[in-house]
Amino acid sequence: LFLGGINIECTEKFYTCKYDKPFKEIMLNEKNKDILTKLLEHILKVKITNIEINNIERNSGNIKIKRKHLDALLTTSEGKIGIEVNANNKSYVHPRNFAYICDTYASHTLVGEIYNEDIKIIQINFSYSLNDSIPYRIYRIKDDHGNLYVENFVIYDYNMEYYKKIWYTNNERKIKKDKYLIMLDLESEELKKIAKKDKVVNKYMDELVNLNENPKFREYMTAEEDARKIYNSEMYEARQTGMQEGLKNGLKQGKEQGLEQATKEIVEKMLKEKMKEEEISKFT
Repeated sequence: LFLGGINIECTEKFYTCKYDKPFKEIMLNEKNKDILTKLLEHILKVKITNIEINNIERNSGNIKIKRKHLDALLTTSEGKIGIEVNANNKSYVHPRNFAYICDTYASHTLVGEIYNEDIKIIQINFSYSLNDSIPYRIYRIKDDHGNLYVENFVIYDYNMEYYKKIWYTNNERKIKKDKYLIMLDLESEELKKIAKKDKVVNKYMDELVNLNENPKFREYMTAEEDARKIYNSEMYEARQTGMQEGLKNGLKQGKEQGLEQATKEIVEKMLKEKMKEEEISKFT
């Protein structure tokens, strides 16, 4: 692009597994179980002998319960594992993800004739924008004295920005140690630097590049980003209008009405753009 006497290089955005869609497309593909296995083995420090990819939508049969669109739900030799990819650190993320894994725990525990803790229920969160110096945290349900309430419930929360910083240090020893975490947010040229030394990373790189070159995938990602930006912009404007009305009238009702009207208008716009109802539900 030539603009005002300046040459500007235009490049298409490269979508890494920081986003849930490419993560699902690659990691939940039957042919890529070897990639997912290596990643999980690195995190859990165990040998996984089998992975079964389960239905990732829960509570679909009950219209009174909010649908849960999980990023990944697996049955493995180490237990049932739910995986969540959190591109942003929003206030709703922890309650939502906790609800997901509790639902998995309940679904497993309530099936069968006895209550037991033989099967581990694990959630792994790949979280970005945490602004934290700790690489990962492990959560369990304990009392004030450190005694576990149940033995088979655990949540891993990985600080993905921490691992991206390792990449920028160029410390080969550390990069080699955590390469399966680091690779999740590397672009193609960066991946080439470690792919030649590891066949799993090389396969992951090929899958990610091919995915980014797929027109249908790019169309989906572009539409999703556009819808999210429109929704965020409209909601910001609605909040401002609603709060001003609320202050003006001395009523909380003003803010609520402003938000309700804005949400209605957003949904109407999305429907006109022929977006699927599931996608609209995801944003609203």
